[in-house]
Amino acid sequence: MERRLTTILAADVVGYSRLMGADEAGTLAVLKGHRAELFDPKAAQYGGRTVKLMGDGALMEFASVVDAVSFAVEVQAAMAARNAGVAEDRRIVFRIGINIGDIIVEGDDIYGDGVNVAARLEGLAEPGGICIAASVHGQVRGKLDLTLDHLGEKEVKNIAEPVSVYSVALDDKAAALVTPVVQEATKRGRRWMPVAAAAVAVIGVAVGGAFWWQPWKPDVEPASIERMAFPLPDRPSIAVLPFDNLSGDPKQEYLVDGLTETIITELSRFAGLFVIARNSVFTYKGKPVKVQQVAEDLGVQYVLEGSIQRSADRIRITAQLIDAVTGTHLWAQSYDRELSDIFSVQDDVTERIVASLGAYQGELAEAARARAKRKDPASFSAYDAFQLGIERKHRFSKEDNAAARVLFEKAVELDPQFAPAYVGLAWVHIQQFWFGWTDEPEHAVEQTREAAQKAIALDPSDAEAHWLLAEAYMADGQFEQSEAEFERALIINPNHADLLAGWGYASVFFGEPERGAEFIEKAMRLNPHYPDWYDRALGTTAYMSRRYEDAIGAFKKVTQHVIQSRLYLAASYAQLGRLEEAQSEVAAAIELDADISIEKFSRIETYERPADLEHLRGGLRKAGLPE
Repeated sequence: MERRLTTILAADVVGYSRLMGADEAGTLAVLKGHRAELFDPKAAQYGGRTVKLMGDGALMEFASVVDAVSFAVEVQAAMAARNAGVAEDRRIVFRIGINIGDIIVEGDDIYGDGVNVAARLEGLAEPGGICIAASVHGQVRGKLDLTLDHLGEKEVKNIAEPVSVYSVALDDKAAALVTPVVQEATKRGRRWMPVAAAAVAVIGVAVGGAFWWQPWKPDVEPASIERMAFPLPDRPSIAVLPFDNLSGDPKQEYLVDGLTETIITELSRFAGLFVIARNSVFTYKGKPVKVQQVAEDLGVQYVLEGSIQRSADRIRITAQLIDAVTGTHLWAQSYDRELSDIFSVQDDVTERIVASLGAYQGELAEAARARAKRKDPASFSAYDAFQLGIERKHRFSKEDNAAARVLFEKAVELDPQFAPAYVGLAWVHIQQFWFGWTDEPEHAVEQTREAAQKAIALDPSDAEAHWLLAEAYMADGQFEQSEAEFERALIINPNHADLLAGWGYASVFFGEPERGAEFIEKAMRLNPHYPDWYDRALGTTAYMSRRYEDAIGAFKKVTQHVIQSRLYLAASYAQLGRLEEAQSEVAAAIELDADISIEKFSRIETYERPADLEHLRGGLRKAGLPE
């Protein structure tokens, strides 16, 4: 005989005999519809198992107390909406009771006092209401933002001791927890390849308590495939919009942006998905944009949006996924957690989205193994310092880079085993090298390599760590090792636009500029609002392929020139005999670095093939750059 502790939910139809007497066939048909369209998908969402169905009710089992109560709240809220417009004497109304108790398991059925108490609690509930035992109350208090009213100690049939009973108020707090009903088969605008099944997951949002997203809310205006700036990819495509900061504190933006960026990074690991890059989605940050506009601008079918509200050491994270092509909400979830639980929320959101989009089960399993090996920071303070460092790193100035380094070093000090902090350090060191923010470039490269190797030792599945190690190897002229690390990075994260563009840029120095151009163009599709350096990289591939007009076209798109873009543009003009324009670019480069020369620039541009370096030097010589 098997026994176990579990959460039991009992549901019953109020006035079932009266309804059956008035219209037996109609009542059964409507009840069957409620079960198929509401109970079953919500049970799947919350991991509930239907033990048995009776004519007038159901007995269910949940592994999680919080999930059982969330299920009950959603069902009762949805039933109120379904009954709107139905004659009062024809409405199907449920009572629900929930208990935690020890049960006896026989086959698929369950017995015992735990089941009996749940049934008695259901009988104490008001029509359309929910009653829970004190044990349930103790588990959900502080985890779900609900009004729980104590009804006192109740004597119930066949139970020796009085039962302490609470009712769940179906007020605005409860309504804020409601998420859309998602059927197993969703409506599709077109057929996908086998790896790509439909809908994406997201989290439902309550704003200010007075407005909440409800499953009966009208769909959003669909996006037009014809108006899309790019053709839809041949696999599920998604843009994760920057989460909204509902904390009322601008200083929390770094935390909100960090969550958004992490979800993008985790989703982009899956080859079965097409994920728009951070740079492009962050162009919408703080702007009142419509989902269909985002989809049309970026050429995607799915859009994820959400919010974070922080209060002291607690956070509420909400999000929702929308199929922009059909204009339908697909999935939503809300998390009320301790601040330190943000890591598990990130993982859960990512996995739900990927599973809903139909990524390979093998990829999901591999991601789960990678997460199991990954070590989250020992304290939230380390994560906090890391995210503040990321925010400063993205500003791309010498001063901010130095500030970011201090923050990453603080994160390492707080937790020497936190791999992302070492990735952050590798970033600030390589940026010192790239942008000339150090008088010791060789030392900056060595520091990049050391930090990247430390990160890989702690977490081999970090694509950016392998990418940064590749950059360090390339700067040292170790081209074979560099290519190997680029390959490893792209296997880990095939949708990482900056990584693709970075490898494309590096391919120029490996002697394969045409391959580099292909990589960069793929990156541009993943990142339609790409940063300037993509055009600099594409211009460099064109120059080394002797396509000087294309090189000039690419470099002229650059709005913030660094010395590399000025000098490659000068060399391109010179190769076409446009010497006046070439000399103007050389003058602009000298304004950026008064000591720049062909010899100095040659030390920065580390080409594997001497002939490629001489091709650059020849163009610069024609342009008039001093030797």
